[in-house]
Formats: sequence, C-alpha cells, structure tokens
Amino acid sequence: MTGSILVLRALGLGDLLTVVPALRGLRDAYPDDRVVLAAPESLRDLVELVDAVDELLPTEGLGALRWPGAPPRLAVNLHGSGPESIRDLLATRPDILLSHRHPEFPDLPGPEWHDDMHEVDRWCRLLESARIDADPAALRLPAPRQPAPESNVVVIHPGAAFPARRWPAERFAHVARELAADGHRVVITGTRDEIPLANSVARQAGLPPSAVYAGRTDLAQLAALVAEAALVVCGDTGVGHLATAFGTPSVLLFGPTPPHRWGPPPAAKEHVALWAGDVGDPHADRPDPGLLTLRPEQVLTAAAGLLGEKVRHG
Repeated sequence: MTGSILVLRALGLGDLLTVVPALRGLRDAYPDDRVVLAAPESLRDLVELVDAVDELLPTEGLGALRWPGAPPRLAVNLHGSGPESIRDLLATRPDILLSHRHPEFPDLPGPEWHDDMHEVDRWCRLLESARIDADPAALRLPAPRQPAPESNVVVIHPGAAFPARRWPAERFAHVARELAADGHRVVITGTRDEIPLANSVARQAGLPPSAVYAGRTDLAQLAALVAEAALVVCGDTGVGHLATAFGTPSVLLFGPTPPHRWGPPPAAKEHVALWAGDVGDPHADRPDPGLLTLRPEQVLTAAAGLLGEKVRHG
C-alpha cells in the first residue's frame, strides 16, 4: 500500500539545495510513495529539477503548513530542530515523525542536534538514524530546461540575506573590472531589492547596463544563467549553492559562517571557498570582520586558476 511522505523545509534557496541528498535518500527508501515537499512557492522552478520530489506543497515558513489529505505515513522534519517545526508536522497526524530530539517532546526519538555540522551532513545523519541511507555527495541537479539569458559569462552576485555576509560592493567591482579587462563577459545578478547594489557594482566596474541582471531574472532564468556560466563569484548565498548543484566553477567568500558548515564539498575542486577563520554572527547588521580581511587579489587569483583550468580542459 502506497502513502505520502511529507517533508518540511519551508526556507530559502540554499536551504533547499542542501537537502537534495536527504530527499534522494527518502525517494530511494520509499520508491512507491508520493514525496511531498512543504516549501515556498517561489522555489517551484527549482523543486521541479529535484528528481526525488513528486509534489510541492506551498508553505511560506513555520505555522503555514496546511496538509490537505489523509495523514502521511511518514513526516520528516528537514526544517530545523523544533519546537515549531515539530508542532507543524505533528498537526498532520503522521504515522511516524522523523525529527531531531527536542526537550519539549521527550517522547519523540531522534538524534541530538549539533550546531557544528555541515548542513548537508546534518540531514543525511537524521535519515541514517532511521536506517535510511543518504549520500551527502548527491547534490547535482540537471540543467534547467529553459535556455540561459547568456552563456559562458562570469556571474558576480554581490548580495546576501544579511549585511554580515555582504562583501563590500567596491571589492566586487574591483574583481568585476579586472575580469572584464581580461576579456570575460561579466554580469551582475541580484534580487529586485538588490538592483541599486548591482547597479553600483556595475558602475564602479565600468560595465554596461546590459550586464546587470538584478531584478530581471526569475529563479528559473537565474538557475539557467548559473548553470551555463564560466564562473560564479559570490558570498555565502543561495547562488553559491546553485553553482554547486550545477557543477559551475565558483569562488565563494565565507564569513562569518565557516565553509565546513555551509560550503561546497571539500573534494569538489571546481569550487574555491575563501575564509579567514573567524566565526561570528551571520545575522549581524554590518559586514563580518573576518569577511573584510578577504582581499580582491585573493578572489582574482582563485578565479584565474578556475578559469584557466576550464580553458585548458575545455
């Protein structure tokens, strides 16, 4: 008898991409069941690329989960440690709930939550606690079906969710200017809210208005642009996870969160994660001091190595 597997991950772009291995583990463990992912509607174009998901249940964060059918045979908390996420899933009356342990639910089994773990490993470990195999390396996604706005460009994404993770605009502009001088087509991406930032970077770098894609791409177009890019340069953002998902070479600037918690797989040589070694508050209202120690010259050296490798093997 088949049933439904409900998975809660009502977060952002990078959060979705880090649970792809766990989703694939669930798909393999329950091949005849319907895997339903509760996540924001804005991620639909990307969810459709994940071969382990049968249906997206639009869910805009905690407290927004509305399960319409019979109780799922299994509910999996890939959202967080609780207690809110646990309550949301318990309200669906699942036969079994798989989650990390939380003191408010002493009768609920599960592994302890550890802060200092890679986000991919965290969710694979949760599944393994229930004897469900998951391969942390299974991060790759197929390229989007729609064509990219441009191909073989250098994508620079200067924005980030919080100021703590935003490398200064003038430093991104320095990198963009040097790469453009080397003959690369450089484009600047961002959300609609990041249009002023993207325009500032482009203006300082001497790039034409056509180089600014901020506010001009939906998620599918952004994903296609990254998938077809020669290189991505960005901070600790969802765009960096897109580069990992599509195997696009990337230079990633980390701080205050270390790359061993949110970065690309260490064995993936097409990605270079730069980090000064300082851990701080990722939600602070100013750039992290460790992040500010990273210099444009370091980024350009890493970029040259990756672009050179691509040319030699291309």
